[in-house]
Amino acid sequence: MHAINYESPKTVADAVKLLAAHGEKARPLVGGTDLIIQLRAGTRRPEYVVDVKHIPEMSRISFSMQHGLHLGAAVPCIEIYENADMRRYYPGLTEAAHLIGSLQIQSRASVGGNLCNGSPAGDATPALIALGAKARVVGPKGERTVPVETFITAPGRTVLQPGELLVELLIDAPAKHSSDAYLRFIPRNEMDIAVVGVGAALTLDLADDRVVDARIALGAVGPTPIFAAEASKSLVGKKLDAAAIENAGRLATSVATPIDDMRGTAEFRRHIVGVLTRRVLTIAADRARQNEQR
Repeated sequence: MHAINYESPKTVADAVKLLAAHGEKARPLVGGTDLIIQLRAGTRRPEYVVDVKHIPEMSRISFSMQHGLHLGAAVPCIEIYENADMRRYYPGLTEAAHLIGSLQIQSRASVGGNLCNGSPAGDATPALIALGAKARVVGPKGERTVPVETFITAPGRTVLQPGELLVELLIDAPAKHSSDAYLRFIPRNEMDIAVVGVGAALTLDLADDRVVDARIALGAVGPTPIFAAEASKSLVGKKLDAAAIENAGRLATSVATPIDDMRGTAEFRRHIVGVLTRRVLTIAADRARQNEQR
């Protein structure tokens, strides 16, 4: 591993100043579970590493029914899993965070880091897309919010420009009778990269069990995570029965563009998209029926 300069700013402004000053030669560090591996392999060779995990604004979980969720980009996955509000109001995202590596990795890795790594197979990203999450980005030109479904632009690439930093993820508070779920398929029992991942969020009208809102997102079946817009739209206004769920699974499968590799064929992956879509919709619906918030 080559020599690097290490910086540990205590404010977002100072972190942005450092990143902007060094441009492409600088990389932010949270847990380092991806970056340190890349440094050792030589796939990334920054001259400056800017450790942002000690910035309070980036290391907090803040939730209220009025303001929704503010999830700092540096919050370790284990803190998400252990947070009562996360488990209650965002169980799918919590499940996704709890699938990122081992418990030891989860004590370092963050959902924000998982997103910024830009992997099409990241577990957190489909769960975030399903919830309609927005990324709050701060840079030398000010701040902006970016829908998570457009955040990753290619494998390993994101919308972040030199000097910009993902500070937090913003998610609305759940409506009454809404919830989410995330599932993935992997060859091993645990600690593997998703062959397919699917997240879904639903809001139901229990008077006739019709869908008020739906979002379905796919991971590991394209060059970027995919928001399955038509599959999601197909459920809205419909009674959530077996036929509607089956159709949503078919539509989700139609937008998947997987490849053949050592972990699975494209044909197999498309089949699994349909299976997991049906399963996550069923789980999210069961949870939504029990959610009395608002």
